[in-house]
This record gives sequence, structure tokens and C-alpha cells, in this order.
Amino acid sequence: MSVHPIQRIDVLVNPTSGQGKGARVAAEAVPLLQRSGLIVRVRQGRDADEAGELARTAAHEADALVVVGGDGLVQLAADALAGTDTPLGIVPAGTGNDAARHLSIDRKRVRSAVNTIIAGRTRRIDLAHAFGRHITTVIASGFDSAVNERANRMRWPRGPMRYNVATVAELMGFEPLRFTLELDGEVRELEAMLVAVGNGPSFGGGLRICEGAEIDDGLLDVAIIHPIGKAELVRSYPRLFTGSLVNHPRYERMQVRRVSLAAAGVVAYGDGERLGALPMTVEVRPGALRVFAPVS
Repeated sequence: MSVHPIQRIDVLVNPTSGQGKGARVAAEAVPLLQRSGLIVRVRQGRDADEAGELARTAAHEADALVVVGGDGLVQLAADALAGTDTPLGIVPAGTGNDAARHLSIDRKRVRSAVNTIIAGRTRRIDLAHAFGRHITTVIASGFDSAVNERANRMRWPRGPMRYNVATVAELMGFEPLRFTLELDGEVRELEAMLVAVGNGPSFGGGLRICEGAEIDDGLLDVAIIHPIGKAELVRSYPRLFTGSLVNHPRYERMQVRRVSLAAAGVVAYGDGERLGALPMTVEVRPGALRVFAPVS
């Protein structure tokens, strides 16, 4: 960990993150940054494309980029800053905030997250790269991505309850999927409920599907949930929050630098965002992103 001197920063805000939490958090965070003596330029994209362009501009014009939002906005920033020396600061304001969780950034107290940036201590972390994008947390394909696809098609109910309804509906007819995996050159064909590729341990607001994954070890963690009955899948779900699913006999985890996945009709999600339909190849980009982080 090193201290990175900063004077001029761009703050990129997603005001709709966390059902409006982004705007409220930004209103608290920006004055704190300004009172510390930093020169702050606040930016807000009208859509993902414009937000990405603003992040790329910050990589060249600012000493640092700070995002106020969730994992989707962090992913846009990671795309813009990957391979540069411009550090990324995170003030969590999303629903899941798993990138902040991986970095031990305070997800509840805005002042604490801002102080992490003001302190200027940075570290380098790995990124996963797939579909031309950089992922900070987990790429999931299988049952979880099917739930996301169903929820995105639904108009009711609104908010988190939509995903609960989608989970129940998807579970009714879900069957194990046939995957072809290539793991650092070794090909495997198998049936699975879910295959996840983790740069870090969790996704979806603390679901520790890749428990044990480190964000700076130069490796990807591949987690497989082999076929299990629907009742057992429901019973096992709470174990994702504790990381104890790794002890389930139908769970498998391995570490690789490159993995390719193929499965018919399956879509992948990364950092909570839709990436695209399989097949896909995921590679690790060691130390690709500099981030502000608390002293460990």
C-alpha cells in the first residue's frame, strides 16, 4: 500500500443507485471532500455510455476518480481506469456494494468512506476481463443469471421483492444446465446449477459464492454448484451469506488464470450487470486497477 497525492478529483455520481440513495450520499460526500482542500468536479452521465466517457476523461484530466454509486458504476470506472495509474475511490451508494465490501470500505458511514479517499492510501487489485469489460466482483451464469433475466422482464413488483418473486418462479422449472468449461487449457463437460467466476468472493450484496477468493492474488476463482434438488437448493441458499456453502458436497471451487464457458441459452451477469450470452472467455488482469483502500 502506498500514499497517492491528489489535488483535483472528479466525482462521478449515479443519483438513482440504491433507489435514490446515490443522490443523497453525493450531497453528503462532496462537501466533505471539498472541505478537505480537494478541488472537486462533479459529473453525472445521462446513461451508461456517457458515464463511461466521463470516467475515461477523468483518467486523463484528474488526479483521481471517485464514484458514488453501486457495483455497476464501479465497473464503468474500472473499464476507464484499468491499466492506468489514476486511482479509483468508492463511496458506496448501491444495493449490493460488493466491490466496497471486498476492499473493507465502510458501506454505512459516508464520512468513513470519504476519509479513506482523503487519506490517499492506495493498493492495486486484479480485474476479471470478459466481453471486453473489466469486472471487479463476480461473473455468474446459470440459476442466478436466469433469475436476473426473469426479473428484468418483470414490471411488478418493484424493488428487491421483484427478485424474490423471480427466484421462486425460476426455481419451479429450473433444471441443471450442460456446461463446457476450459480451465487453463483443460476441458471439462458437466452439468451444474451455477458456474461463477470470481475476482472477489461475493456478489449480489454479500452472497459469498467464491468464498476464499482474493482480489490481488493474480487468479480467478471458479465456483461450481453441481446438480442438487430444488428443496436442497432452497435450504442451501442461506449458506451463501456465511461462505459455508464451500463445505457442501455438491460445491466445487478451483483457481485459474483463464476460463472459457459455453452453455446453450445461458446469459452471464458481472458486477450485477448483463454481460451477454455464453460462450465467453474470462481472463485475469493482475494488478490492473489502483484503488483507495483503508489500512488493513
